[in-house]
Amino acid sequence: MAVDRCSDDKRVPYHLATREELAALVGEFPGAVTDVVADVQDRAALADAVAVAEHEFGGLDAAVACAAVMAGGQPLWEADDDEWQVLFSVCVDGVANLARVAVPSMLRHPEPRTGRFVALASAAGHRGLLNLAGYNAAKHAVVGLIKGLAHDLRGTGIGATAVSPGSTRTAMLDATAQVYGLESTEELAQHQLVGRLLEPDEVAAAICWLCSADSSAVSGSVIHADGGFTA
Repeated sequence: MAVDRCSDDKRVPYHLATREELAALVGEFPGAVTDVVADVQDRAALADAVAVAEHEFGGLDAAVACAAVMAGGQPLWEADDDEWQVLFSVCVDGVANLARVAVPSMLRHPEPRTGRFVALASAAGHRGLLNLAGYNAAKHAVVGLIKGLAHDLRGTGIGATAVSPGSTRTAMLDATAQVYGLESTEELAQHQLVGRLLEPDEVAAAICWLCSADSSAVSGSVIHADGGFTA
């Protein structure tokens, strides 16, 4: 199931995904993917999305909290309240909201369970970045949330993990380049040992592995799919 708010947010200085883009994504997997319009800031809407997943697929086996926004570009003391609020409302509350509705659904499965909850953190969740203190704080919070959730899930058969990408070729990276006044996102690759930007599929591969039975020994951990950004 693919979920997106499909509308802009006035607190975010760039356009977010559209309904047409969500439909196009679903169209790449005919008959296998259902799309739902819901905002991660709205827990009731996420609960409805989980109900659709249970109805369409007979239950929820894995949930990936990947909604995030980029905001920043000035020192913390010059940032306005909207910037701080949107970063935490989407990047942190959004993860918690999904966990609060998805985990109970996975717990409804009979034992032995193999549910997976995966959140997208960031290289920014492990080191500081210039003029992105709010984003740093939000992504550090995601890492802490996952570690705490993993302890709450002890003995249930459900794992909680995070993936921390580096600079990945996405629209959000375009926004990051704008924050720093860069002419090209390629300039952000200099921080990565692989010497290039990551492709979305490379990060997705790490997420898919964490959602699979092969990751049964992993919980409370972070996979650094960051091209060596934090090495």
